[in-house]
Amino acid sequence: MLIIQPTIDGSFTFYSNEFEQAFHSLSGAKEESQKKFVEPCLLVEKAAKNSSLHILDICYGLGYNSAAALEAIWKVNPQCHVSIVALELDETVAKEALKQGLMEIWTETIVDLLAQLAEDKVVDNDYLKAKLLIGDARATLPRDYRADAIFLDPFSPTKCPQLWTVEFISLLAKCLKSDGLLVTYSCAASVRVAMLEAGLKIGATPNVGRRSPGSVAGHKEVGLLSLSQQEKEHLLTKAAIAYRDPNLQDSKEVIEQRRQQEQQNSNLEPTSHWKKRWIATKGLKSKE
Repeated sequence: MLIIQPTIDGSFTFYSNEFEQAFHSLSGAKEESQKKFVEPCLLVEKAAKNSSLHILDICYGLGYNSAAALEAIWKVNPQCHVSIVALELDETVAKEALKQGLMEIWTETIVDLLAQLAEDKVVDNDYLKAKLLIGDARATLPRDYRADAIFLDPFSPTKCPQLWTVEFISLLAKCLKSDGLLVTYSCAASVRVAMLEAGLKIGATPNVGRRSPGSVAGHKEVGLLSLSQQEKEHLLTKAAIAYRDPNLQDSKEVIEQRRQQEQQNSNLEPTSHWKKRWIATKGLKSKE
């Protein structure tokens, strides 16, 4: 069941009873799409220099990330040809967002195009070629697609570990162009380590509406915001042990159990020690 939920910036999102999470940050659904996904991928800068761009949208959901991308790209370069491959498990989400009028925060042209995508699963015209692939992203991900930007936007690692594993992120790394960027709202140490194990360079995205930053990754370090010392040390704790799914078909429960076992056998620092150390450090700084 999808429940409409308002967010602070005036846009709306859905709350999923199944996953017990909202689809977007409650600080602002539209703001999150723009500032957590589109801007860190440098799509505006790339649109100004390129006649075409390719986007891979993992967990399409309501369609906000793709909508924000199209709006940003066509604002700076109306002639830019955009290719989007969107992956989503539940096709009713996008249709319900349109039915409830939640997409009206975007321009009429974009709403019409994404309405066609939700209904027909394909759009093919002179300025947009898009596909909406329904099913488990581990199976539907096109291995031969090469993207300038990848939006990784599943529910959180604790709710949907299947799409945060080393193996899945390794597939995404292969879909990323040499100068492309993969972005996500998550700053979980397990996610960042999975990116590193996939051979990517990592950085942080600016904080938007919440205390924690997101993550950005690419084959090159150029343009990536360095992690803070606190974030770097987080990657040396048990929280940084990545989720693993060797055959890309295990259940949530199996993936979680595998990670828990690895954590129990690990000699890495307990995450609680890292937290206490940094709380103490911040306390000292505030007194100085």
